[in-house]
Amino acid sequence: MAPDRLQPLTRAVLTAVEERLDHGTARGLAHAVRHAVRDGVLRPGTRLPPIRQVATELALSPTTVSAAWSLLGAAGTIRTNGRGGTVVTAGSEPGPVRYRRALAGPAAPRLDLSTGVPDPRLLPDLSRALARARAGGGLGYLHEPVLPELRAALRADWPCPHDEIMVTDGAMDALDQVVRVLLRPGDRVVVEDPCFPPLADLLEAAGARLVGVPLDPAGLCPTALADALRAPTAALFLQPRAQNPTGISMTERRATELTRLVGASGALVVEDDAAGAVATAPALSLARWLPERTVHIRSFAKSHGPDLRLAAMSAPAALTRDLLARRQLGQGWSSRLLQGILADLLTDPVAIAEVAAARAVYARRRGALLAALRAAGVPLAAGETDGVNLWLPVRDEAEALARLAAEGVVAAAGAPFHLRPDATPHLRITTGALDHPAAVAPLLATAAA
Repeated sequence: MAPDRLQPLTRAVLTAVEERLDHGTARGLAHAVRHAVRDGVLRPGTRLPPIRQVATELALSPTTVSAAWSLLGAAGTIRTNGRGGTVVTAGSEPGPVRYRRALAGPAAPRLDLSTGVPDPRLLPDLSRALARARAGGGLGYLHEPVLPELRAALRADWPCPHDEIMVTDGAMDALDQVVRVLLRPGDRVVVEDPCFPPLADLLEAAGARLVGVPLDPAGLCPTALADALRAPTAALFLQPRAQNPTGISMTERRATELTRLVGASGALVVEDDAAGAVATAPALSLARWLPERTVHIRSFAKSHGPDLRLAAMSAPAALTRDLLARRQLGQGWSSRLLQGILADLLTDPVAIAEVAAARAVYARRRGALLAALRAAGVPLAAGETDGVNLWLPVRDEAEALARLAAEGVVAAAGAPFHLRPDATPHLRITTGALDHPAAVAPLLATAAA
């Protein structure tokens, strides 16, 4: 690049892109621009230089730059305004846009049913594990990233045959690591519809093109998934049990159906077992049939405590190497002190019993609210649900939220969970902390009507 010939703003833009350009391809250039946007170097409204100037200064062909601009345009990162040039769009600014919309509501409600978090009263007591924790000889920079005792505890109940198990700072950290390594702007990605909003935010921030597939009581609908996978697809993201927000757990029979479809497509499967041990359904992974094409993530936030910030992940060997290498550029490892506490909780009979008791309470609360709502005539979907949430159909989302707010109750708006604008309106109701779910049912039924 010859910076002396460039205007200061043009020089800054090209420098920011060149510093992040690791492959001289259209996808590589689009990836570099997206990272410059994500890093806050290219702000919304920034005007990009003309295609030929970018090509000349970065030693690329105009065709390559044009193709990269097409990928970025399809992902909503840039917009061409004719003579006004090509600019970074306001919509490309990273952030949890869908997540903020889902949880918007009064600051101090009488009853908050929007959070999706576990009941803190049902988390295992950490005092015993903390008392046994030692800041001992395994806390240096050069030690193994996963404590051997935690690896052994995870192996005892891990549904995948992968050799390596990684530990990350929660499920969203694991998903972020996979997205950074796996996806490039313009990649086509299939997700559940409804989908967990932070995942959609993350994928859209990476420039992926999201394709939603609906669910039925057994999991992803095979016919719709087959249609979605007819076009080249980089990855399929799903939650195998207690799907957020619907609570649906995939059956083993459905898993085998999905395996056949995914096996013929070439897509990678990324499973987010966010509910973990609070789900009543057994652990299940497509890695049983597709080990070389499946990433499995399990969170311990709902079962053992959100503030532990720990999740486990396994993946095919080649992808695991890339993930470990990428992680060494950042945090390197998750706190081994916290890993030791989690290992203690996973093997302590008292803590195991506490988690089992919490799972039973969550199931009882969810079941009581389901029964009361059905008795009140609310047309809930067929089939049993799992986890700490309930997907409540409503006639009008805005009106239902307003009715609840008038009573001092907050629920999560359903629209941010959906990819389809014409989807049936819903609210996500967190049942996990409801001591008397049947007492809330009349209010929810009235709001839904």
